Amino acid sequence: MSPQFGSIDAILQSGFEGFETISALKESRCCDVPDVPGVYLVLRASKTPPEFLAESTGGHFKGKNPTVLVTQLELKWVEDALVLNIGKAGPTRRRTLKSRLAEYMRFGQGEPVGHAGGRYIWQLANSSELLVCWKATPDVDPKDEESRLITEFEAAYRKLPFANLQH
Repeated sequence: MSPQFGSIDAILQSGFEGFETISALKESRCCDVPDVPGVYLVLRASKTPPEFLAESTGGHFKGKNPTVLVTQLELKWVEDALVLNIGKAGPTRRRTLKSRLAEYMRFGQGEPVGHAGGRYIWQLANSSELLVCWKATPDVDPKDEESRLITEFEAAYRKLPFANLQH
């Protein structure tokens, strides 16, 4: 297991901040999230077995239903992983952590927003209790940092994070 992903403390020590629940981010409209490029993680605080919803709460962007079969979610699940999704925002100033996470939250509330990345999150029961943390990347392209984190996760767990569908 990667030391960086082994615990919330390790993730905090690697420079991530925030650690707000999805429900808090939805309520605040991500007002405390920095308006800068960076990377973010969606985490679960426990390693209890997941409960999957038959229907996604995600929005139907361009009429496409984001729901997948529960059996597909079960196959994608990464046992013992706290990190469920690794995402990026940027590198432009227009695509910031604040704007990207606000879109993600709106998508999860059923709005037809173009943020299908990480959509499996919205088929987890109690997704509102998941934690989101972020790290500004002023000296690194967020795409490169996201790729590095996904590669590190994949080396540790032998698969992509649960809600990441591609590199």
